[in-house]
Amino acid sequence: MSSLRADSDRPWAAEDGSIPPASWGRRDASPGRALPWGFVLVVVLLVAGRFVLAPYLTSAALQTWATVFVAICVQALPFLVFGVALSAAITAFVPASSWTRALPRHPAAAVPVAGMAGAVLPGCECASVPVASGLMARGVTPAAALAFLLASPAINPIVLVATAVAFPGQPLMVAARFGASLVVAVLAGWLWLRFGRSEWLRIPSRPHGEGSKLAAFAEAMRHDLLHAGGFLIVGGLAAATINVLVPREWLTAVAQIPWLAVLVMALLAVLLSICSEADAFVAASMSAFSPIAKLAFMVVGPMVDLKLIALQTGTFGRAFTVRFVPLTFGLAVSASALFGWLLL
Repeated sequence: MSSLRADSDRPWAAEDGSIPPASWGRRDASPGRALPWGFVLVVVLLVAGRFVLAPYLTSAALQTWATVFVAICVQALPFLVFGVALSAAITAFVPASSWTRALPRHPAAAVPVAGMAGAVLPGCECASVPVASGLMARGVTPAAALAFLLASPAINPIVLVATAVAFPGQPLMVAARFGASLVVAVLAGWLWLRFGRSEWLRIPSRPHGEGSKLAAFAEAMRHDLLHAGGFLIVGGLAAATINVLVPREWLTAVAQIPWLAVLVMALLAVLLSICSEADAFVAASMSAFSPIAKLAFMVVGPMVDLKLIALQTGTFGRAFTVRFVPLTFGLAVSASALFGWLLL
């Protein structure tokens, strides 16, 4: 009797006692009624696009934009895939303890050695922050880990070969990029070793490996390829748009002021956040700018960009980022101007 009274007080209860019933708050689905309207909407959009967008799709400006975008992506994609694969392989299969054995015990000597390690151990900037944090967690001095963080995506063999392909017949551009990037990495490491404080840097806890090495390789490659590929597309879109929409008079005016051209290209590298395996092709497409400005774009990009700033803030803390990012940017611009003046 009490159960009947309780059910009468709950008119929305199901017959089987479930509260609320499975069908409560739902309407009967009517796919047969929605499908024709969806088809009609698609047809209307296609017709509208045919008459409204067709004149713009055949314009010379859009064809130029598409040509520049496709050329950048097609040239850069093989280097991007190869670089990400090697980076994932190093992350998954190279033991972390090998780093502590390979680096000198004295921190000042470990910094240039770690910087030179970037020349033989390829990796994109998307993976440089996790690798550097893992090195710190395993006992590597932070200054040496930071030197590797800056050098690895900037002077590794994949990046240098991509630069040579993007600038055919200009070996001095490759040499200038290598020298300027290595100098920035070593100087940043030494300056952090001299003036950095432990409370500014949040060293992550020691990581624990989980799963097989093949699974770690597949996961690292999937993650890096999706992120780097996405930023490559964004960079290609931006570069193509700049080439088409920005008046040549503006680019010529900026390019005629040497110091302003260098700063503009350096800031553009920060904003575009292009993967280091692809940035040389974007820089080469900026034909209005001087070689020194293009060099600044390629030196700053792998060391300071928006995605790296976000990764560094999340990994090492805001106190580290607000000090290390301006230091790296200033060193990168100065080294680019110096090496560009000497070699280019």
